[in-house]
Amino acid sequence: MLHIVNKSPFQTQSLETCLRFAQAGSAVLLIEDGIYAASTGSSTEARMREASATVKLYALKPDVDARAMGTRLIDGITLVDYAGFVDLTLEYPTVQSWL
Repeated sequence: MLHIVNKSPFQTQSLETCLRFAQAGSAVLLIEDGIYAASTGSSTEARMREASATVKLYALKPDVDARAMGTRLIDGITLVDYAGFVDLTLEYPTVQSWL
């Protein structure tokens, strides 16, 4: 399953809820303000590193660039462009958006 998180982890619990439900082998794509969860030195860094042991973590590059986060991403987060976003939806036919 592909889980898509678009809200900041500092404003909602969407990311934490998503990670509780994400099973091994699934993927989490951070978009819009959700990309703040991928920031080094943040309160979410340890949780994201823990999650990366069982799920694949992605961030939408245009959103990372728009927020000038390119140099502050946690290791292990794969950047994807819009075509990569589409590829993920094909690779994981079940998609859950966490609002």
